[in-house]
Amino acid sequence: MNDQERMTDLILAEKKMSSNYDTFASECVNVQLRDEYLKIFQQGHQTQTELFKTAQAKGWYQVEQAPASKVSTAYTKFSNQAPQ
Repeated sequence: MNDQERMTDLILAEKKMSSNYDTFASECVNVQLRDEYLKIFQQGHQTQTELFKTAQAKGWYQVEQAPASKVSTAYTKFSNQAPQ
């Protein structure tokens, strides 16, 4: 396994763990435990962001820039769905 594959594996693992911690926190009855899950969730997001930035800097994780027309369409679509 090379460095790029390791980085991708780490990013995917952080994404999965974030998803799990989000679910655990939202379904947790105990407030203290929920708060701990939320702390771990936040730490995971920070780690994921650092991994993502490192991978981008190395050219391993490229994200396409969305055309302005698609951004505008998505904004319109979702702003119309906002609670009143």
